[in-house]
Amino acid sequence: MPTPTDLQEAFLARGYVADDALATALRLVVALGKPLLLEGPAGVGKTEAAKTLAATLGTRLIRLQCYEGLDAQSALYEWNYARQLLHLRAAELGGLGGVTDEDLYSERFLMARPLLQAIREEQAPVLLIDEVDRADDAFEAFLLELLAEWQITVPELGTIEARTRPHVILTSNRSRELSDALRRRCLYHWTEYPSRAQELAIVHARLPGVNETLAQQVTNAVHALRALPLGKPPGVAETLDWAAALVSLHADHLDAPGIRATLGAVLKLREDQLLAAPTLQGLAAQAAAGRPPGA
Repeated sequence: MPTPTDLQEAFLARGYVADDALATALRLVVALGKPLLLEGPAGVGKTEAAKTLAATLGTRLIRLQCYEGLDAQSALYEWNYARQLLHLRAAELGGLGGVTDEDLYSERFLMARPLLQAIREEQAPVLLIDEVDRADDAFEAFLLELLAEWQITVPELGTIEARTRPHVILTSNRSRELSDALRRRCLYHWTEYPSRAQELAIVHARLPGVNETLAQQVTNAVHALRALPLGKPPGVAETLDWAAALVSLHADHLDAPGIRATLGAVLKLREDQLLAAPTLQGLAAQAAAGRPPGA
């Protein structure tokens, strides 16, 4: 079983910089078989942590994207009605006689959705239940039951028990408060924006060979932008996109033309771009004067 240090090294090799607390929390997911709730602002790497854990463990990642109105049926399974109708039609044309319910509601017509897929995996997958805060209370209650029993009932087929217990990661942007019952069921880790040093390390890990000056200037600029009351503060993904966009334009430092040309990579709302304009002008001036932007 990997130690927290092993996980940190494996994550870094895949371009993810995990601090001690996150590495320990992920290790406990594997060791204790308990779900982990990763909560924090959008864009801090919660989803990527689950993806990287799956790659590190050499197992499948199964992702359930939550949304308003998601119900248990949609997350578990559906019947392939189109194929069932074709089967009925073929039976009629072939003179095969009546088709029974057992024929129609059998495994070959069952379309497994993420939760059923996770239960039926031979090797424990990483089950990512993404943005669980976007689902409603009824779905949250269903999740509690599933996480306790690890079995589901398909009325036409009977009870299906988990072959192995998945490594479960739930993420939340805290758009609403989750129930105390769900929190008690899980381990918990608050994921914050990385420090400047951590984010600079992330840029170098994900963009090998990036110019050091450019990497520092972009990192410092993003941290300056996050200090503003933006509607959508830039996440780590935006930092990487911005740096990659500048690299693609052969930039080796941050300047006013480069900022204007690539602003859409880091700020995704027009209102934010207008609000940040004075700060961005100041960042460009600092860079031109030879000082690190945002320092």
